[in-house]
Amino acid sequence: MYKSDEILKQFGRNVKAERVRKGYTQEVLAEMMDINSEYISKIERGLENMSLKKIVNLANFLEADLKDILRF
Repeated sequence: MYKSDEILKQFGRNVKAERVRKGYTQEVLAEMMDINSEYISKIERGLENMSLKKIVNLANFLEADLKDILRF
């Protein structure tokens, strides 16, 4: 059985790993995506739930494979 809190935390860890791999700060990524850096912070800490459309956009901005971001 999946637990949504654990899924959000793992998703956040995946996002952070890809962001760091690209050498972006949260602020740089947020600016590129035209969103607030606090939103990125909440995503990475597993406190915020992104829509699928935003997840696809995030993967595109990070030039990351979607499966790496959605790896659970």
